[in-house]
Amino acid sequence: MAFAPQDLSVLCYSNGFTLWHYTTADDAVTGANYFDPASPYVRLGDIIVCNTDTDGTPAAAFYRVSANTGGAVTVAAV
Repeated sequence: MAFAPQDLSVLCYSNGFTLWHYTTADDAVTGANYFDPASPYVRLGDIIVCNTDTDGTPAAAFYRVSANTGGAVTVAAV
């Protein structure tokens, strides 16, 4: 599956930092270009709380936006 913008929401924003929540039926969200559609919104250092595999064996993890350059977003596990 692919990134679904309607499943990304802001949990908290303060002092230039945003805590996001994202939910998906996808098993993983760390693949190349997965979060690229969110590049206008996410910033370096933002945290994304992810609920994955929601239609199978649900899991949760925290990811940090480690790069956002030229529309390419990279996340790393926290």
